[in-house]
Amino acid sequence: MRTLNLGILAHVDAGKTSLTERLLFAAGVIDQIGRVDDGSTQTDTLALERQRGITIKAAVVSFVLDDVTVNLIDTPGHPDFIAEVDRALGVLDGAVLVISAVEGVQAQTRVLMRALRRLRIPVLIFVNKIDRSGAAQAGFQPSGGADTAFTTRLADLLAERDDALLAVYVADEAAVSYPRLRAGLAAQSRRALVHPVFFGSAITGAGISSLLAGLTVGLRVDPAPPGSGLSFRLAIELGALPLSFLRAVEDTVHATLRQGLRGWQVTDATVTLTHSGYYPRQSHAHAHFDKAMSSTGADFRGLTPLVLMSALRQAGTHVYEPVQRFRLEVPADLLGRVLPALSRLSAVPELPEIFGPACVIEGDIRTAQLRALEQQLPALTQGESALECVFGRYQRVGGPAPSRPRSDHDPPNRQEYLRHVTR
Repeated sequence: MRTLNLGILAHVDAGKTSLTERLLFAAGVIDQIGRVDDGSTQTDTLALERQRGITIKAAVVSFVLDDVTVNLIDTPGHPDFIAEVDRALGVLDGAVLVISAVEGVQAQTRVLMRALRRLRIPVLIFVNKIDRSGAAQAGFQPSGGADTAFTTRLADLLAERDDALLAVYVADEAAVSYPRLRAGLAAQSRRALVHPVFFGSAITGAGISSLLAGLTVGLRVDPAPPGSGLSFRLAIELGALPLSFLRAVEDTVHATLRQGLRGWQVTDATVTLTHSGYYPRQSHAHAHFDKAMSSTGADFRGLTPLVLMSALRQAGTHVYEPVQRFRLEVPADLLGRVLPALSRLSAVPELPEIFGPACVIEGDIRTAQLRALEQQLPALTQGESALECVFGRYQRVGGPAPSRPRSDHDPPNRQEYLRHVTR
């Protein structure tokens, strides 16, 4: 499992401790979000911090996000405690620089950004407090592949620092796909060449899911046309992941989707590998291969279900059930008894057709109710009925989505699944 030391930095009162609480809540580490004003946050533990409502010393909270163990480091924002920030910068793999949408870029914000750029630490910028009165922009709108203006600006920006992308872009602007741009953005962000900007509110949770996605999400799930089945695609550079590891991810994706979020098979979806997080075989100097420093196929097989469950939740899934097309022949004089029974079983009959003493009814009935209909017909029709059924279609289940027992290690339950994986 890869480790990410992530720092939360800001000018005082920009909301970085509130953002830390919101990230911990979103990751499932805490059940209730603490408040700075109440002195109930996870990282402000000193009595003076709780009393004054500010962060004085850097504090660390660890949690698992998809395939990464995140060490979240909440740092002081007050200039008097800049030494604590300097001490934390030396261990950071990346940082989220928080800016208040009300006050904007402040003195300490500039100092922190200069230090981060000097150390070439990857930075995501989070504009907080968009819900506050006086905010410059009281909302957020994620940009994506369908936004031509955005993709054009992004291609221009990335091509300045990527000769291969520039060559393709100059030859044929339309040939630069959005997955290629996303991969380029991620690569340049990791090299601290560009800094993606997110907008939201740590208090209300607006924009937090987009920020978490910006931090290292590995799989994306998109709906596919009905009947098209499952497909697995790549949005990473060829060679970024060994073929055997790639096969491990693809096989695990298909196996995991057989039970989905609620125990039912997921159909008609496209799963895209957006980031691999691969670490090649390596070791300490003059030592043998060290698994703790390297990625293995077992790592990818074990962690893919967790990443996929997170992607499924973001994509949104629905449970569908099979519906049978039925043809029922009954005595015409018993039609008054049969139609109410069909209604009670939520069947949808069409207009009956009378052929002398017999009556034919065609319609649809949920497969789950078919057995009940078969059991009731002999008594309703005095044994004089003939029922024929064939599969008709799938329809979305009304009301709360049903679930069924799982036969895997329950990846939707992160803690239970991790217990099995770590064993």
